[in-house]
Amino acid sequence: MANLAIGIDVGGSGIKMAPVDLDTGRLAAKRMREPTPQPATPKAVAAVIARMMQSPDLQGIEIAGAGFPAAIKDGRPMTAANIAKSWIGADAREILSNAAGRDLALLNDADAAGFAEMRFGAGKGVAGEVMMVTLGTGIGTGYFVDGRLVPNTELGHIELRGREAEKWAAASVREREGLSWKDWAKRVGEYLDALDRLLWLDLIIIGGGVSATPDKFLPEIKLRCPVVAASLGNDAGIIGSALYAAEKVKK
Repeated sequence: MANLAIGIDVGGSGIKMAPVDLDTGRLAAKRMREPTPQPATPKAVAAVIARMMQSPDLQGIEIAGAGFPAAIKDGRPMTAANIAKSWIGADAREILSNAAGRDLALLNDADAAGFAEMRFGAGKGVAGEVMMVTLGTGIGTGYFVDGRLVPNTELGHIELRGREAEKWAAASVREREGLSWKDWAKRVGEYLDALDRLLWLDLIIIGGGVSATPDKFLPEIKLRCPVVAASLGNDAGIIGSALYAAEKVKK
């Protein structure tokens, strides 16, 4: 039997889930997706995950991990930028473990995406400082130094032009304000430049749904360090959550 774990990616607009082959870093079955309930309360999110976990593709797989849009400390969200505020301080790991019907590892969603890219994607074998930047409903960041995760950086909330960066440069802003790809890319470039000036990065990996169409915006971004699209695309969060859970089991 393949070496499998379940990966769950809880986002501001969608909840995605699939079994992951831990040896190859690929999805072992078709990805499932359901809209994130609004409001995204613990009870509502748990109900969606419990329903999705009934898929025949997930039966018999005991290891599971979830990426969550918040800074996570001891299984509890410390922030809630794109999810209901009632998650803050709640025992999210226990809530989601009960919904999944098995013990579940929990980490920040951008950290999960970066975990996958560093193992099987664009960051594989890259030394030094690598930043995973997920552009979606908000902006998530996963920071890695010589391949090791520095968790919960949450740098989508740095101030840029007098406001939170994600309120000015997230992918959702491009759609909401009707920006052209070129105009939006200028905003993203300014944000990435701010990160680079703070941390002197060796590589920036762009994830989220926009990573499927990098030609629409990446050529407009000129930065000191290389900027590339996530090679695992929008599946990186699912894959990284599963990989992280498997590592937690080994320990």
